[in-house]
Amino acid sequence: MTTPTIRVQSGDFDLQTEVDALTEGHIDIGAVVSFVGLCRGEQGKLSALELEHYPGMAETEMRRIADLAIRRFSLIGATAIHRFGRIEPGQNIVLVIATAAHRQAAFDGANFIMDFLKTSAPFWKKEHAADGTAGEWIEAKDADDTARDKWRNL
Repeated sequence: MTTPTIRVQSGDFDLQTEVDALTEGHIDIGAVVSFVGLCRGEQGKLSALELEHYPGMAETEMRRIADLAIRRFSLIGATAIHRFGRIEPGQNIVLVIATAAHRQAAFDGANFIMDFLKTSAPFWKKEHAADGTAGEWIEAKDADDTARDKWRNL
């Protein structure tokens, strides 16, 4: 079975570098699907997000999710990178890449990984307002649970 690339890091990542690493030497790949999640500025109201994670457990859960996606969608490869620390508007937060022989498997695999990362991996976000006040920790959204749950019914 393919081993996914999983990283939790404070530093930024480069999409093309990660795609190149995942596809190098694979002539059987017919599709690469990537998703990059960015920090939104919330119309100038947000100065940064503070992301925390449970070290060790976050990586283990990310690997479990990526392994499931590889098996379920016959992915040739998968990468999941999630940042932690202070992230400002416009900066990268998360990267998911899925490779497969065909496009639908790559699309489904990337969506599956992202939907489960949002709900199952132990990451927490706190907003910092542009006026200097520390915001609240962000609660999970019902829409994220709904997106994840659709995969259980397919």
